[in-house]
Amino acid sequence: MNFTDLRPGHSVAGDEIIAFRSENKASKYIYLIAGVHGDEVEGVYVLNQLVNWLKENEEIELPFIVIPNLNIDGYIAGTRTNSHAVDLNRNFPTTTWKKGYKEKRYFPGEAPLSEPENKYLLKLFGKFPPKLIFTFHSWIPMVNYNGDCKSIAEAISKVNNYPVVAEDIEGHPTPGSLGDYAKEELKVPVVTLECPVLADDKGLKEIWLENKDALIAAISLNELKEL
Repeated sequence: MNFTDLRPGHSVAGDEIIAFRSENKASKYIYLIAGVHGDEVEGVYVLNQLVNWLKENEEIELPFIVIPNLNIDGYIAGTRTNSHAVDLNRNFPTTTWKKGYKEKRYFPGEAPLSEPENKYLLKLFGKFPPKLIFTFHSWIPMVNYNGDCKSIAEAISKVNNYPVVAEDIEGHPTPGSLGDYAKEELKVPVVTLECPVLADDKGLKEIWLENKDALIAAISLNELKEL
């Protein structure tokens, strides 16, 4: 599969937010997004490895838009938030967005869609409409989903044995999240792969290898071709 670069966005600090799409054009695209939280290097690594695998496989003909690292400032600084100390996954313009927050790391911004990183993402959504969104995070291993994509989440879970969790995780609300925005405003489902966090007994390569076959199984589903 070949990819072509898209015009990059820019972070608060002026760093480029790289994005590219597969050469096969379509009316709607499957998005692959990582680095929403800058300190979640595991998801960034897994997505980069998946893209490398896609580049080596000509038989995959799905239309993709890839944003390998949305929160580049946070990634460089090793912080969850961007350079405005905003949690990008609490900053989307949804009915659930609220100004209050229980911890500084969840600061949603002074207003929804206040951050240039999210503005760039929504600009891409406007130019290249999504039909499905995959996001890559790291926390407690699970496959979380919003909207009508349970079967895709289950296909991943069947291989990596992560539990499937629907919508908001109990005890962990996510107002103003990308999952809420995509479901409410775009009517597009979101699958979120929560990778395990780096530990002494598990490195980045191992995290990729325990998810490789699961992700390949998901993108090989006939369901994705029919969306």
